[in-house]
Amino acid sequence: MSDTRQRLKEIPGMDIILNYDWVQTWSEKIGRIRIKRIINQELNEIRKSILNDENFEFNAETFKNSCLNSFVFASRPNLKRVINATGVVIHTNLGRSLIAPEAVKAMSEIALCYSNLEYDLKAGTRGQRNSLIEDLLCSITGAEAAFVVNNNAGAVMLCLAALAKNSEVVMSRGELVEIGGSFRIPDIMELSGAKLIECGTTNRTHLYDYERAITENTKMLLKIHPSNFRIEGFTTSPERRDLAKLSRDKNLIFMEDAGSGLLVDGEIINLPSNSNEITIKSCLEHGADIVTFSGDKILGGPQIGGIVGKKILIDKIKKYPMARALRVDKVTMAGFEATLRLYAQGRYDEIPTLRMLRLSSDFMKDKAVELAEKLSHKINAEIRVLPVEDAAGGGSCPEIKLDGFGVSIKHKNFGAGYVQKLLRGLEVPILCGAREDEIVLHVRTLQKTDYDVVINSLEKILNA
Repeated sequence: MSDTRQRLKEIPGMDIILNYDWVQTWSEKIGRIRIKRIINQELNEIRKSILNDENFEFNAETFKNSCLNSFVFASRPNLKRVINATGVVIHTNLGRSLIAPEAVKAMSEIALCYSNLEYDLKAGTRGQRNSLIEDLLCSITGAEAAFVVNNNAGAVMLCLAALAKNSEVVMSRGELVEIGGSFRIPDIMELSGAKLIECGTTNRTHLYDYERAITENTKMLLKIHPSNFRIEGFTTSPERRDLAKLSRDKNLIFMEDAGSGLLVDGEIINLPSNSNEITIKSCLEHGADIVTFSGDKILGGPQIGGIVGKKILIDKIKKYPMARALRVDKVTMAGFEATLRLYAQGRYDEIPTLRMLRLSSDFMKDKAVELAEKLSHKINAEIRVLPVEDAAGGGSCPEIKLDGFGVSIKHKNFGAGYVQKLLRGLEVPILCGAREDEIVLHVRTLQKTDYDVVINSLEKILNA
């Protein structure tokens, strides 16, 4: 025990450590408070090791190196640029859609200055932030009115709370989906105060199932986009038009969560006719009273939850107290408005998500050949161009595979898993596919500024 106490006494105190030159240098870079926290964590680990291992002793050089590694890590942003070479366009784990340069410019300008976010310049009085995008969104979707909140889950919950609280909402068992991160539709409904009434079965729900489930307490029929799965085989579900007619006949609200936020015909972005994706405009034309959707999926904008539909219902939603808690900030609003303007002008290729979905096979093959040739001059490995399967991703069109091209790299000394690990550890991490003993770089999701980084990074790690 006395030996343990002696080894603990050999650890220098915080005041002494903070005066070391190498500590003071980093303290100026990342702040004294952060430095003290990191040092304290390192000292706690040393104390634990001394208490648990009678042979462990404090080593000043080891302590210094460990602290310096932690300082370097702490000096870098936690949220950082990542290169997506997976071929998944709307990658949920990588921030979903890239935002259009014009939208980024608008966001930057608004972030750096005051704005008319809630000020009516004509009247010289307080204004409504939603008015900045409502007319644009209505003109694109054909809706009577529109409203936006911070994300689609919030949009669904707000609509349910504002329009069906303490009332019954009927929906198919086949649409009781989990959005992600264990966030489920029944949970959202419970939080909203609406009562879920299930009808039909997992694979087959008929119009009469909805009709039988309706009672005097029913306020809404709800249809949910399947998002990230499909039920195939012996299945059936009512047409939107039939659900809309039933809702009208029973004096109910017909609401649809359309999920991905498709604003243009699927053929424009190379979605096959059997993709089951429907535009927001079509949902409304088929009779939906309220439609909700995401902004950062196929729509290709910043994260928002869009709500479009009948004015009388949108007005109720706008006035509901929860709306304020879910409202969109000025920077996001600027980016969304700029994205909608690109849609209104038909400038689809200036929206990165739409551009990547629209890429032709010939273009991707040419880019893959060009990348393979450049890599062959830099690294000693087996390199080839090959056809690959890409995906829209992000809870959109889960069953649809997109034909693409990629570059495979097979190194005689490094396995694919090991190379992937090295690529993830770079200052600008690179995520890619793999098959057998080779990594695969999908060119569909590589941006112009990515190529040089990818080539230089692979040269560095594979020639080491």
